[in-house]
Amino acid sequence: MKIKILYFARLKETLKFSAEDLDLADSEMSLIQLKGLLAKRGDVWQQMLLGNFKVRGAINHQLVDDHARIVDGDEVAFFPPVTGG
Repeated sequence: MKIKILYFARLKETLKFSAEDLDLADSEMSLIQLKGLLAKRGDVWQQMLLGNFKVRGAINHQLVDDHARIVDGDEVAFFPPVTGG
């Protein structure tokens, strides 16, 4: 499966990635599984995606929870929670 991942705000700055295309062996996976796969890249990735730093996810511009399924061709975005006023 091929997906596009976008990183925003503090994630983009810390991970030094704004976007990447991934070609994965699985035909589908959950958002939390993708976070776990990316976290294997090293300590900083682990801390940012699975540590105390809160990360929200969106699939194809729709805000989702960690159990949402990702399939071939999806665009996944990771960003910190946003507050407004």
